[in-house]
Amino acid sequence: MSSGSLYLTETIKSFRGMKSNAEKALAQLSDQELHFSPDPESNSEVILMQHLAGNMLSRFTDFLTSDGEKPDRNRDGEFIDRFTSREKLFEYWEKGWNCLLTAVQSLQESDLEKTVLIRNEEHTVIRALNRQMVHYAYHCGQIVFLAKLIKGKNFHNLSIPKGRSNDFTSTPPPSA
Repeated sequence: MSSGSLYLTETIKSFRGMKSNAEKALAQLSDQELHFSPDPESNSEVILMQHLAGNMLSRFTDFLTSDGEKPDRNRDGEFIDRFTSREKLFEYWEKGWNCLLTAVQSLQESDLEKTVLIRNEEHTVIRALNRQMVHYAYHCGQIVFLAKLIKGKNFHNLSIPKGRSNDFTSTPPPSA
């Protein structure tokens, strides 16, 4: 596999992994808990999900051919809690992720050095993907952290629980 193909494969895996972790955290929350905000300046899970989906739809609709900041995007509106239905919220979330994954899966190795625009600023496709990877990882981390904050000791850990690392590292490898 060429380095460009490997980059695209690993990028897709990384996006899917962060989506999966966020969804495992979100699944632990009630409808009411999705709207919880620790203070007026903090985002709820709903707002984080709206913002991520809105950003994905803007950045990855016509990814190679139009500016990633679409003129019809209402970024400020993404920070207003507007979903009252869990079903509609998750439909919008899926729409954003599907747009992102479809766009990235359609890329060819030869596309990686092409130039795309984000807010009229030129980026190579690699730089644009890395920019979004960092942005989405940041917000997916917030989603997981907020779910842990809300659930406290009732949060089901998504990785190795505190104090349990030896359970995962001290097991001898299987014999050949």
